[in-house]
Amino acid sequence: MTEKLQIYKCDICGNIVLVMHSGVGQLVCCGQPMRLMEEKGEESGYEKHLPVVERVGGEVRVKIGSIPHPMEEDHYIEWIEVETEKGVMVRFLKPGDKPEAVFKTDEEILKARDYCNLHGLWMSR
Repeated sequence: MTEKLQIYKCDICGNIVLVMHSGVGQLVCCGQPMRLMEEKGEESGYEKHLPVVERVGGEVRVKIGSIPHPMEEDHYIEWIEVETEKGVMVRFLKPGDKPEAVFKTDEEILKARDYCNLHGLWMSR
């Protein structure tokens, strides 16, 4: 059974799926079940991945890591998202970008997540 806003990844081709509606079926890609991406919430190495949320007026700035995360061709943050009671906002990044995103919202941030192409899904509340 899937739950809304879970993220699944195909370990064969790398497709990533965000669940928009809960369901009882199994997500399959390339003939195999997709893997549920677990949200990590504790740092363990030198590179820092946890989203750091700062409110500035009517904006929310999300920086990745207490020290900036690398944004190199082979190691970077692919996206940053914030969840509010009204929905989810996402910013996509690419190598060379700053590892941060700004969202225009006065809503309370329930959760922030980011995805590192090497180290997976990270979350802070």
